[in-house]
Amino acid sequence: MFPLADSCVRKEVHFSGHVQGVGFRQTVCMMAEGYVMTGYVVNLPDGRVKLVTEGDSQQLEDFLMALSTRMEQYIRDIHTECLPSTGEFSRFDIVF
Repeated sequence: MFPLADSCVRKEVHFSGHVQGVGFRQTVCMMAEGYVMTGYVVNLPDGRVKLVTEGDSQQLEDFLMALSTRMEQYIRDIHTECLPSTGEFSRFDIVF
């Protein structure tokens, strides 16, 4: 399990726009390999993509900034909620 530290947070992010069918989840998963983080990414029935991730606050901010820049042509809106970390994940996955 990911260690629960004071700087460890959970972010639940909803991306809307043209974010399904463009390799968005695969890009998220590939980019996540460069960061110390756990969680998952999943397509939602309403056309959005949901990202749930836990890790160091600065790492997650850096990751989300890099992802937003990389996929900006597909993203119309981003809604982010910051919550306490639960430590429930052991890795980062795509949920199908």
